[in-house]
Amino acid sequence: MNQGELFKAKDKDLVTSMAAMKRAAAMARKAAVQTDTAIVVVQDKKIVRVTADDLRKKASA
Repeated sequence: MNQGELFKAKDKDLVTSMAAMKRAAAMARKAAVQTDTAIVVVQDKKIVRVTADDLRKKASA
């Protein structure tokens, strides 16, 4: 299901799920920076480890 289909969904929880996932990702990045740990994400269909230093650099840019 893509983002456009989510907005047309009849289930209101599905409609708001994308925003919830974005909030959760932001909280995970914040926690990683605070605890100086890395997070693991998928970029271009590859699993990538993003360090807290990388997250700090992206946040300040």
